Amino acid sequence: MDIEDTPTATSELLCQAIVNSDEFNFNKQLALQVFTLWMCSPLLELQLKSTHKPFQIRQNWKYLVEHYGHASYNRQQRDEPIILFKRNVFFLQHLEEKIKDQKILELLYEEAKHNILEGRYPCEVSHYIMLGGIQARIELGPYNSQVHSIHYFREEQSKYLPAHVRKSATWTWLPISSKNSAEVRLLEQYKRVPNSATNRKLIRKYLEFCWSLPFYGAAFFEGQIEQPVRGLISLMTHQDIPVLVAINSKNVYIIDDVQCTVLLGLRYEEFSWDHAKPSKEDDPNCLPCLFLQFVVVENGARVSKILQVFSRQAGLMDSLISNFVQQLKRKSSGDEPDRAFDQMNTENETHASINSTPFTHNSTNLPNLPSLNNKLSRLTLATFDEDGHLIGQMGSWSFSY
Repeated sequence: MDIEDTPTATSELLCQAIVNSDEFNFNKQLALQVFTLWMCSPLLELQLKSTHKPFQIRQNWKYLVEHYGHASYNRQQRDEPIILFKRNVFFLQHLEEKIKDQKILELLYEEAKHNILEGRYPCEVSHYIMLGGIQARIELGPYNSQVHSIHYFREEQSKYLPAHVRKSATWTWLPISSKNSAEVRLLEQYKRVPNSATNRKLIRKYLEFCWSLPFYGAAFFEGQIEQPVRGLISLMTHQDIPVLVAINSKNVYIIDDVQCTVLLGLRYEEFSWDHAKPSKEDDPNCLPCLFLQFVVVENGARVSKILQVFSRQAGLMDSLISNFVQQLKRKSSGDEPDRAFDQMNTENETHASINSTPFTHNSTNLPNLPSLNNKLSRLTLATFDEDGHLIGQMGSWSFSY
């Protein structure tokens, strides 16, 4: 695209240029609500405000990566961002599910597919196989026995399945595959798609499954949590667990980034939070923290648990959570209409304290998700009774009275 005065061009202007380009034939007004500009690299992903100037953001990228990125200095210096036109994290999902514009749905499908293949949307292996079969049918057309063999899918499975699913498959250099291997199951799923199925229907089916996932549409942030110490050997060898923090308009999820497993999922009504700067700001190994506090029933009594997430991106998480909570409060009071918000990383006048929840707890139970249960045993947590007294601590937790 030819953009006049590129250094001062805003994100809003670039989005207008994108939707007005000849390559897209979609509802322009709707597309500007659904999508916005992001600047992304392997180390950092930022949704830009409408007033941001992408050229200037790019000029300051090294500083941003140094401030927010989890990587060595050399890797930070090599980091190269790209501009992406993708889903606005503030666009409401129930409005998205009503969209009929096929071009918009195709873009949403591509983004959902990316998150599935990157393992950012944890689900059952059978679901990954099902989605891989749909993707194969969209991209390859109807099944052709002369081309689409087990060998083909063994060689090409990285296109259709996330890495942690492929690892369980038969070694690719072996000439045979077990009947339960990923490539065999993927081929069978692909063959099951009816020849009469159109790409329009298949894209819709793919998205409908992704819409059912509670972390759909989330922004992702890198962090780490302490691994529970179990025994002397564990104490000597334990390391922090790298996690993704997924934040959307309804929930916050902590995802094991290695095993692609949900460790904790909480609705905004179920937790309070706080953000803490590093205690030693001149120490690069001392990271900011995001604290999540939630209530569970343990041995018949209500107790409060606190999880500490270490991350250079804790401030970004705090700001996004604050935006969503304020949005929910305005909606519940009838002051906020149903619309998408173009605001990220803004400062808020009020900040939820870790000692007070943004909402009254409606339940003492954690959210129940099919096959995606919270795994509290894998978390290092501090425990408080209803009077606020510390009754259990793990890891680096220490409190003085």
